Amino acid sequence: MTAPAIRHYLQFSDFSADEYAYLFERAALIKRKFKTYDKHHTLSDRTLAMIFEKASTRTRVSFEAGMYQLGGSVVHLTTGDSQLGRSEPIEDTARVISRMVDLVMIRTFEQARIQRFAEHSRVPVINGLTNEYHPCQILADIFTFIEHRGSIQGKTVAWIGDGNNMANTWAQAAALLGFTLRVSTPRGYEVDAGLATLEGASAKGWQNFANPLQACEGADLVTTDVWTSMGYEAENEARKKAFANWCVDAEMMAAARPDALFMHCLPAHRGEEVTAEVIDGPQSVVWDEAENRMHVQKALMEYLLLGRQG
Repeated sequence: MTAPAIRHYLQFSDFSADEYAYLFERAALIKRKFKTYDKHHTLSDRTLAMIFEKASTRTRVSFEAGMYQLGGSVVHLTTGDSQLGRSEPIEDTARVISRMVDLVMIRTFEQARIQRFAEHSRVPVINGLTNEYHPCQILADIFTFIEHRGSIQGKTVAWIGDGNNMANTWAQAAALLGFTLRVSTPRGYEVDAGLATLEGASAKGWQNFANPLQACEGADLVTTDVWTSMGYEAENEARKKAFANWCVDAEMMAAARPDALFMHCLPAHRGEEVTAEVIDGPQSVVWDEAENRMHVQKALMEYLLLGRQG
């Protein structure tokens, strides 16, 4: 099979709904094989370079383990052990690294940094997280919902908390995949419409709610994130005060549908953005969600390098 032209995955809107349908099906197959110890070495002799300008646990383990399970190998880089930390231009780093590997995953700060890298890369580039977007996490979240409840089309997702990279990506996904997103954030922490609205869309893909409890009413999924994302630590105390009423608790889950799921991309601060009762309760699927990062990313890497597989 002929490999496709170079594609990058820098935000959720980079793929079509049809491509996501394929990725979810492929991820399910790859996960089944993983659970039965059935080898799936479709990326044998391929190399993934992982570049971390932000700290990581789940992103590193899921990409690294996933690439090895696909039969490939991994190179791990940080700004401390590469020329990126010594002011080498991103464009030069991209030109060099992409001549030596088959795929690059970057976890960095501004979206502009990963876009500049991709523009000068000879291989596919994947967004492992930026300040603006976190597409691999939402890919895993939607796959997890499908596993537990079937298609997400027509369903309602409640986002409670910060209008951050996760919220932006959920908004793109809602517009693209046909579900309703309800967003409730404190004043001053709203979603940036310019980042979250799909390019060319006639309307935004979400609804705003001042009251988080109202946002949860009848929802099929309630999800949140930490109040203070990486890079905003100086605002921590101010955010704790502003977000005090945006803790997902039993009352919010009771307002959602009886079979509603709870998700959190982790790490979680119990007693802040979510109570222990909720995240450790029966409606929580956060551990499946965390594991599924690896499976969907395996499907993603395979797709970027090989295209659709029979």
